[in-house]
Amino acid sequence: MLQLLFAVAFSAAPLTLYVPPVRSLNPFVEAIETMLRETSSYTVTTFPRIRLAFSRVLSSLLRRPRR
Repeated sequence: MLQLLFAVAFSAAPLTLYVPPVRSLNPFVEAIETMLRETSSYTVTTFPRIRLAFSRVLSSLLRRPRR
């Protein structure tokens, strides 16, 4: 049982290198929120255009006569 505990502990140890400490998460979350806030104005106008372009392409493919 002790061997299993050590195996799990040492296999999870490298994963802790990828998780930042809690004190550095705050600036990261703040930067993500700022980026999302700034890009939201672009996405409001871009998504309807993408949907319109996709629907036009799809409708033209559906109207094409098959041979």
